Amino acid sequence: MLWEETTSTLSPFTFVLFGATGDLAKRKLLPAFFNLYHNGKLPPSFAVIGVARRKLDDESFRAALEEAVRAHARYQVHDINWRDFARHFYYCSVDVTQLADFERLYQRVRELEESGIGTGNRMFYLAMAPERFGETAHRLQAAGFTQTKGWKRLIIEKPFGEDYGSAQRLNEEVTQVFREEEIFRIDHYLGKEMVQNIEVIRFANSLFEPLWNNRCIANVQITSSETVGVEERAAYYDKAGALRDMFQNHMLQMVTMIAMEPPSRLMTEAIRDEKVKVLQSLRPYGRAEVRQHIVRGQYGEGEIQGKAVPAYRDEPNVAPGSRTETFIAARLYIDNFRWAGVPFYVRTGKRMAAKATEIVIQFRDMPRHLYFNQDGTLGPNLLVIRVQPQEGMYLQFNVKRPGTEGGVIPVAMEFSHSGSESPEAYERLLHDALRGDSTFFTRWDEVALAWKFVDPIAEAFANDPDLPLATYRAGSWGPEAAEALTAADGFRWWPIGADAPVADAARARLGQPVARNGRDGRAHLV
Repeated sequence: MLWEETTSTLSPFTFVLFGATGDLAKRKLLPAFFNLYHNGKLPPSFAVIGVARRKLDDESFRAALEEAVRAHARYQVHDINWRDFARHFYYCSVDVTQLADFERLYQRVRELEESGIGTGNRMFYLAMAPERFGETAHRLQAAGFTQTKGWKRLIIEKPFGEDYGSAQRLNEEVTQVFREEEIFRIDHYLGKEMVQNIEVIRFANSLFEPLWNNRCIANVQITSSETVGVEERAAYYDKAGALRDMFQNHMLQMVTMIAMEPPSRLMTEAIRDEKVKVLQSLRPYGRAEVRQHIVRGQYGEGEIQGKAVPAYRDEPNVAPGSRTETFIAARLYIDNFRWAGVPFYVRTGKRMAAKATEIVIQFRDMPRHLYFNQDGTLGPNLLVIRVQPQEGMYLQFNVKRPGTEGGVIPVAMEFSHSGSESPEAYERLLHDALRGDSTFFTRWDEVALAWKFVDPIAEAFANDPDLPLATYRAGSWGPEAAEALTAADGFRWWPIGADAPVADAARARLGQPVARNGRDGRAHLV
């Protein structure tokens, strides 16, 4: 279904949101419902029941809903009839350790359904501590929620386990209540506009797919950098680190989207099957390979946007001698026919120089010392996919410098989503789950294979005393060892972020003037 369709094709439903007073609900989930309602993508009959331990009534919850929408939604409260929207929201206080509370919640759901809302279609969203997932699923079953004449579905937030063993146990618990096709493991990166656009870029353009292989591509770089520190997540983050928090899920999912084979058809299971094949083809790393291909770092004190910030070990609720990594860079290899020999460089970290997520496809160099590359400095062709905060893409190529005999300069053809009203990730994914479309959710075998790849790396981090933990200055692009990772192969990390467009960086490297252009959403040359 095209997102641009203005009318909803959803059936009536009841949506039970566990963790309704938490930060995720306030910043993302409740505003997502408002945006969907604003755009006519929700049915006339639906109910959202907020669930948390806090004692609230319906009106108090609706007041909190309005506050969340005003602060975080794409549209304004006055753009719709607020009373008509808010009447779909209810609240029930529940202690998830008490079956009696679930039975009381069930009665509330049945009352709403008997009044004509929901018709037995039930969605449960667990925005809560992952150790509660299994028992919550079982109490939903014990209270009668899973016996329904409509559909039932469960959305689970990450982290899904902390290693393969814990993830497997959690999956066994949840699948005793919900079938695999009813479970939606959410990774919000898969809801981002330009991540979903990867399929279109590859499979709707004859320009790219014939070149998408080791004969034409020199390397792939995927960066997801943050300027924030651990903030209020320190208790969780000091146990997880960048490896479990970002690399195991978001980063590996982007690798699969870039590297997957064309699916037999653009259907959910066919697409997910190809992603699984990528994870199966990842070259596994033992302790020795981890030292060679993985760099980990931890931010020290520094400056972010002109403001001094403390070192990670000085953050509240972080152990003073913590060896938790806040940065990881990896050189990955996908050992299949398409990608054999092509390094995939992946890096992610906190307290870095800019907030950005970008994918750079670097094509192979032209022959050196021939034609226009006689001095060996001709820049490579690049395809740059900007995921956030700016959404769009560059295609960088070389042209003759105007007014010269044979001078060559890099230029970039750009497409930008700036100024567009693209749905946010959670907005897209909630809508997909309500439609029963699990294409951009992770299947269990994806989760399992990702953990099996990551676990030996985590084991080396924990038990290899010779594996360095480099300190990098807050506000930088990470430790110097990350630069050495690409330099060892004759490559370099390409500058990313709004302040360092790829084409500008290439010109600067060649000592050429930088030309800039407006971000107006059209494709054009700069």
